[in-house]
Amino acid sequence: MENTISVNLKVWRQRGPKEPGQFVNYHLDNVSTGSSFLEMLDMLNQKLVEQNEEPVVFDNDCREGICGMCSLYINGHPHGPVQGITTCQLHMRKFHDGETITIEPWRSAAFPVIRDLTVNRNAFDQIQQAGGYVSFNCGGAPDANATPISKEVADVAMDSATCIGCGACVAACKNGSAMLFVSAKVSQFALLPQGQVERKRRARAMVRKMDELGFGNCTNTGACAAECPKNIPLSNIARLNREFIKAKCAD
Repeated sequence: MENTISVNLKVWRQRGPKEPGQFVNYHLDNVSTGSSFLEMLDMLNQKLVEQNEEPVVFDNDCREGICGMCSLYINGHPHGPVQGITTCQLHMRKFHDGETITIEPWRSAAFPVIRDLTVNRNAFDQIQQAGGYVSFNCGGAPDANATPISKEVADVAMDSATCIGCGACVAACKNGSAMLFVSAKVSQFALLPQGQVERKRRARAMVRKMDELGFGNCTNTGACAAECPKNIPLSNIARLNREFIKAKCAD
């Protein structure tokens, strides 16, 4: 027999970036513990529509933990209280019957609220455009073994490349720093031969754009890595600092 719970929801409602917002309380009964957190929000919105009320606006896409769109701050944690997963992978079995769940958007000056729980994360796209790419010869495809890469280096590069750009690191940081995101993008290219052409320019350009967009400074508290749904390690920030210093010294 399916287990169900009742939950009290404290949801941030805001009609736009320049309008004041506030928490609004809702109550849901008969929530299946097997449903995902986003399915629970779908239930809430169905109830609101039936009551002729405005549904809660929230972002989501793949619901498989690979796109990073489901950017919700749940009970004081980006993506919720379970480490290593995104909001769409969070299930209601992790909550207790009668529990009050507080749901907010990302809190960062660089991520302005569009409406309710949805924020504009275009700042990450701008950082990527500043240097998160590689140059290569568009001629014939090289032999797969023509550029040897050690397994250790390939593993670290791939671990960095798993960053989905959700912004949880920014939301978790007391300064709203984007260092973990930027360092993951710099690391995945700096470690590989394909990323050497723009290596020096990349670190300077991406850090400069990050600063221009209003992200805060890193104080190495580690909150970003602790809340990252893809477990991107802090060692990437150390690598970014080295890349940036080398680039500046080469000027």
